[in-house]
Order: sequence, then structure tokens, then C-alpha cells
Amino acid sequence: MTDAAGSTGAPGAPVVEMTGISIAFPGVKALDGVDFRLFPGEVHALMGENGAGKSTLIKALTGVYATDSGRIVVGGQERSFAGPAEAQAAGISTVYQEVNLCDNLSVAENVMLGHEVRRAGGIDWRATRAAAREHLRALDVDIHPSSSLSSHSLAVQQLVAISRAMVVDARVLILDEPTSSLDADEVAKLFDVVRTLRARGVAILFVSHFLDQVYAISDRMTVLRNGQLVGEYRTAELDRVELVQKMIGRSLEVLERLEESPKPQIAERRDTTPYLQAIGLGRKGSIEPFDLDVYPGEVVGLAGLLGSGRTELARLLYGADRADTGSLHVDGDVTRLRSPRSALAHGIVYSSESRKTEGIIGDLTVRENIVLGIQAERGWLRRVPQRKADEVVDQYIRALGIRPANPDAVAGNLSGGNQQKVLLARWLATAPKLLLLDEPTRGIDVGAKAEIQRLVAELAEQGMAVVFISAELEEVLRLSHRLAVLRDRRKVAELANTDDVTTDAVVDLIASGGQQ
Repeated sequence: MTDAAGSTGAPGAPVVEMTGISIAFPGVKALDGVDFRLFPGEVHALMGENGAGKSTLIKALTGVYATDSGRIVVGGQERSFAGPAEAQAAGISTVYQEVNLCDNLSVAENVMLGHEVRRAGGIDWRATRAAAREHLRALDVDIHPSSSLSSHSLAVQQLVAISRAMVVDARVLILDEPTSSLDADEVAKLFDVVRTLRARGVAILFVSHFLDQVYAISDRMTVLRNGQLVGEYRTAELDRVELVQKMIGRSLEVLERLEESPKPQIAERRDTTPYLQAIGLGRKGSIEPFDLDVYPGEVVGLAGLLGSGRTELARLLYGADRADTGSLHVDGDVTRLRSPRSALAHGIVYSSESRKTEGIIGDLTVRENIVLGIQAERGWLRRVPQRKADEVVDQYIRALGIRPANPDAVAGNLSGGNQQKVLLARWLATAPKLLLLDEPTRGIDVGAKAEIQRLVAELAEQGMAVVFISAELEEVLRLSHRLAVLRDRRKVAELANTDDVTTDAVVDLIASGGQQ
């Protein structure tokens, strides 16, 4: 295999070589004859839309999935791992977006788990902590090994997970969306560690939807689309426009329209009633009392850093958490939302940021997941007629571009981006009046992100009220008519999203706590 320039740019033999890898699930061809190479001492980005096959390829390499056909060679030997433990024993370690550590244990216990220093039939904890300290120091991670893991930030926990991976002297380190919840300084620290490992000859497979980060850290990249190989390229020789075109398989017109479109404008609506009005709404230990109006046909963006209270605010509006202060008015009437079902009855739906634990039911089909919303609205004793269910499911599979376009595909087998679309379809099928979207584009590819942003704009134009939460300020500014700014679980400012409002201005508001 060659890159766009006709040479790999990587010396020596690959530490991993996958040839003709194919995997199929019921209704889904996840990988179709994919080739992949990974060399020592390089950072290799695996790129593609959600549903392209990135996660499936990683799981094939690490033994989570058995391949239907193809060949995997690691360190010059053909291998077929029965699970991640066998892959790790062969020098392949994985650090996932959701860190798989034990937060009730100490840092040292997490770093050395399964590799504790043993003497006289027991664990020598002093020696184990000393060994953990050395592994942390090797990556320039300065934390006390006896400290509780739960006392550290997610960024530090990521570094602890990498330290644990290197305890087994990993030759291959897979980083699957490691930066999705990190700020810029934390990403810079992580990249310092990645460069240190690369200099030591470790082969690093890097998966991220942040293009700036991919170009900042990777040496080469492999692009997948719809389960097939598009190509292998040197990062420096593939510009971003070409990369995105290869990922989405079409021109960038939809993306360019989003980038070039003016900020959303909305007619003055102060003579109308807000569809939702929160007055002094709050919950002790969750979020301080706040006021918020949301009018039909407008998008209200919630801007703030991680932990600022954005999700807590949305959960109060949805009835997932009970407010202990203030009042909530829905369509002009004082309303007590005692549960999400009560919110649904008032036309309020919530798409959670935790789509795996609070959204998609992985064992059900796409059809069953989409129909859940309207079935809950009708009550479980009044089944949704089959014809109506089929019409709704077909409508939203086409409207949202859910892939594969198979209503009988198991939802758990879909990519994250397509699971997000299924979750949106479930709630849109109920014809809501207010849509609460919590990080609807997090961890999904640029094409799916553009489609969801376009959908949000269209829903507002059609008269739906939307509350939009995103960690990406540029995205919040692109879509919102008004902004509510939060810091330390308190609403600190509210402003119209006029042409002179910039990301820097919003950051200043967050930093100053709304004091200008």
C-alpha cells in the first residue's frame, strides 16, 4: 500500500499489518476488505465518518471482534487474538474516550493493576507505589501515586491510563478519542506524552474528530468510508479540504454553507409568550437559581466550560431532576414536571449527552429505538399501529441519513454518530415543541456534525424552540439566537448573539463571571 506521494514515509517493517479485513453484523457490512499498517515510532490517525469502520477495525485488531476474513500480523507473526487480554500480552494497549479505570483505587493501584510487586506471597505496596512513580515520571506525570484517582481530573486520569498501558511495555498504543473532554492545556500535555512515546519507538494509533489535533500530532493517516479503505496518506501531503472530501465522499458544499452563513436572526418576540420560562429555578448542590426564557422558533445556546452546570440546567427543564426552588412555566402556565414522561406530555424532549447510558438501547433495532418515543407518549397499552411505525421510521431514516438505512439493524452495532441520529429521530417523531440537545455533535464526524447543525437550524425556522449545549463555542455561536453563559453551576450572563459577539467575548464572560 502506498500513500498519496507513492511512499509510506515510515522506516522498516510495520509492527501491525492488517490485510483484507472483513466483518459483517446482521444488516451491517462493517468492514469490507480493509488494509491497514502501523509502523514503530509514528502517530497514525485513523480517519472517517461515524460508521466508516474505525471502531470495528480497532476491535478486530484487539480481539474484541472476530474477523470474517483477512489476516492480522503483529511483530511479523500472524495473530488471532481471543480478546483484549491476549492483545495486551502481545504489546497492544488501548486507552478509550471513557477511561476504563477504578476511581475508588489509588493512582498506584490503577497504574500497577495486575502487575503489583509481589514478595513472600503478598503485595509489597511500598515497592508497588515506587514502581508506579517511575512509570508516571517516565511520562513526566507529576502526581502522588498514593492519591485517590477520583481526586484527579479526567485529563490526569487519561495519563494514568497511558502509564498503565506502558507498564506492560506496549509496542502499540491505541488512543480512541482521548481528547473529547479535555481543554486546550490538557490536550497539549497529552500530546507531550504522545511525542515522548513516539520518540521511544511506540506505534500510536490515534482516533479523533478534531482535525486541528490530527494535523498537529499525526505523521500518517488512513481514511475509511462506509467500511472500505479510501487510502493511506502522509499527513503533511493531504490538506484538510481533501481529507474531509475523502471522509464524506462528497463535496464540502454543506460545510461551506454552514461556515459562510450569517449568524441566525430571529424576529423580536417579546409580544409573544415564551414556550418555556424558568423563574428562579434551581436545585441545591446542582445549579444555582436561574431565569431563562425560550421562545418558539429560537435556539438558546448554553455556553460554559465542563462542569459549569449546562447539563444540570437542561435536566431541570426536562424534569429528569426535581427543582427545589423557583417555578417553571410551559406555554404560559405554571407547570411542575415530575418526570421525563410529564415533560414529554408537555412537548418537551431531551437528547442526553450520555447516549449510551441514557439514550440508545443497544439490544433493540433502529426501528424499535425510534418508535420508543411515540409509544411512550401513547402509553404502553396502546400499541403504535405497524403502518404508522413503518412510516415514521422510514421518514426519519431518510431525513437524518441514518446508516445503514436498515430499520432492522441492531442499534448497538451502529457508529456513535448514527446512534445519535437514531436518538434524535426518536424524539422528533413525537413532534415536540421544545427540544433540549445536550452535546448532540460530540464525538461524531464532520459530515454528521454538519447535518445535525443544519437540522437544528431548520427545526427552529419551522417554529420549534431549541436549547442547544455544546463544548465547542464556535458551534454554539453558529446556531444560537441567544446565549446563556454559565460558570461554576451558575448562570452569569445572557446576551443576544449579534454580529459583534465572538468566541473571545464569550470566553471573557466565562472568565469574569459575567462582570464586564
